[in-house]
Amino acid sequence: MKKIESYPDVLDVSHIQEILGIGRRQAYELIASGEFHTVRVGKRIKISKEVLSKWLTGDSNILKTT
Repeated sequence: MKKIESYPDVLDVSHIQEILGIGRRQAYELIASGEFHTVRVGKRIKISKEVLSKWLTGDSNILKTT
């Protein structure tokens, strides 16, 4: 298991799967939950590593999707 610091600054769904140890469906459900800000680039979904890290630590100062 790689440390989150070794991932790129902008993550995609496969990175989220690896970091959290979850399947593809669960990763997309988490993204769709609106718990944190995501960006759609064409058909790809991107999330900042910083935003995911703050969400993992329970930091309430993360940008949520509106």
